[in-house]
Amino acid sequence: MINAFISGFSLGLSFILAIGAQNAFVLKQGIKKEHILAVVLICSLSDAILISLGVGGFGYISKEFPYINLIAKYGGFAFLFIYALKSFYSSLKLSHQIPDSQNSHSSLAKIALVTLAFTWLNPHVYLDTVMIIGSFSLKFGELAWYFGFGAMSASFVFFFSLGYAARVLIPLFQKPLSWKILEFIIGVIMLSLAITLLLS
Repeated sequence: MINAFISGFSLGLSFILAIGAQNAFVLKQGIKKEHILAVVLICSLSDAILISLGVGGFGYISKEFPYINLIAKYGGFAFLFIYALKSFYSSLKLSHQIPDSQNSHSSLAKIALVTLAFTWLNPHVYLDTVMIIGSFSLKFGELAWYFGFGAMSASFVFFFSLGYAARVLIPLFQKPLSWKILEFIIGVIMLSLAITLLLS
């Protein structure tokens, strides 16, 4: 039981450690202190839902209906490409500052929708959580759900750590130039992921 949980935790953590579109967005929101609890909860709960589908056998369904992956591919490309352009534009603006957490510029609804898009429009998240974790869980037989709970726990630990630990960087991002550099880097990440996704 414990071995299944640890194996799931380790595999789940290995998938989300890489700097991707979702992680970059969570980091940015953590620095801004803007609706971060909602952001990390949406990311973690979304992963939990997808992992549950994978462990429950949804991976077989996606293999039978490949058009699902095709829709996710082009939808994800469009979203990442547009967000990359938005980040590049933001990096060229004259002034940047971390908004007061009591007076955030973006509404909770808007941030929630963007967070959902970063998760559910990313085809790679289906590959990682539904297909691969789902497939690995089969090796544990009756203990498959303990493996799945381990992977879910990894998502909660990672996203909460990333979102709230980002506040350590706040003094650095009081400088407008640092914020511009971050926006540019995020733009590069989003654009490269969009191109990779389109060519995959």
